Amino acid sequence: MRTKSVDVVRISTKGPGDVSGLLSLIEQGRIDPKSIVAILGKTEGNGGVNDFTREFAVSALRTTLAPYLDLPPHRVEQRIAFVMSGGTEGVLSPHITVFTRDGAANHDSGISGKRLSIGMAQTRDFLPEEIGRDVQIRETARAVAAAMADAGIVDPQDVHFVQIKCPLLTSDRIEAAVARGHETVTNSAYGSMAYSRGASALGVAVALGEVESEIDDEHVLRRFDLFSSVASTSAGIELMHNVVIVLGNTTSSSAPFEIGHAVMNDAIDSTAVIDALKSVGLHIDDASKPPTASRQLVNIFAKAEAAPNGSIRGFRHIMLEDTDISSTRHARAAVGGLISGLSGTSAVYVSGGAEHQGPPGGGPVAVIARLLANGSD
Repeated sequence: MRTKSVDVVRISTKGPGDVSGLLSLIEQGRIDPKSIVAILGKTEGNGGVNDFTREFAVSALRTTLAPYLDLPPHRVEQRIAFVMSGGTEGVLSPHITVFTRDGAANHDSGISGKRLSIGMAQTRDFLPEEIGRDVQIRETARAVAAAMADAGIVDPQDVHFVQIKCPLLTSDRIEAAVARGHETVTNSAYGSMAYSRGASALGVAVALGEVESEIDDEHVLRRFDLFSSVASTSAGIELMHNVVIVLGNTTSSSAPFEIGHAVMNDAIDSTAVIDALKSVGLHIDDASKPPTASRQLVNIFAKAEAAPNGSIRGFRHIMLEDTDISSTRHARAAVGGLISGLSGTSAVYVSGGAEHQGPPGGGPVAVIARLLANGSD
């Protein structure tokens, strides 16, 4: 019996506070607000510590949805997982992707194979001194396992993307730890984003059995040979816990969608992007046109970072040496352009900072496709 049905809708936005597209689809009956379980978005901020477009976007969404859910705005975040990633450099286009879920007891007819499912979980709030350390790794691993169970996914091989929103350190948070006699992993707010992203990604790797050795504090941002091939982590100032969203395929889902992934070895790895598209039946005949098949592209989710060794396939890059523009902004623009060119759309989700998310300088790329009427295989 297929017990779940998932729907996925990508909506363009005119700004971080723009909810008009979502409201329109709710009014048309296309989206039932009570069935929304997660919203992933790209905002046009800088993606840094002071990127308040993320908080603004979440505030606008929760305020909009509160009346439909009969909840105060602050309670909406306890029901819906919001993950906003700042930075739409280059050709990347701001947008949100809305995931809904409901029961599917009568949806079995004609469906075979594994279909898209989604599961959510949260960790407890972290103390400032726990961010970027083994506590965050362990708690994230537990949350990933819980999210898999929520999605009805048993086999880790069926997990194709794990999106996590994680916290960062601020001067106030660092001072609070010091006042209690504790030391934080770093005194840099910006540097703490990498530690938090990295520890969270290693938590995914532990949960899915992608690493065999014991993981502890000393491995974070040091052992880059340890990574998850499906983790995507994004740090923000707006929370103190990890929000975990697991996306994968399962026979318990009757959704007309499928997800697949590949791993980019570097920022110009077009082969991996093509492999990810092909993994869900999207075949490219002409790179200047969007993929055409019995399936339709819904969205692409990817991680991007500047290669830490300073070169890509033997040629030097300056992303880590540019003091005017953050390396994460360079990387998002580069990878965003590559994926947009191959997929035929610039409304793709590319997040910067891929510590322990794929090999150094690379990162996972996942694709969701809708199965059309004749694609019930």
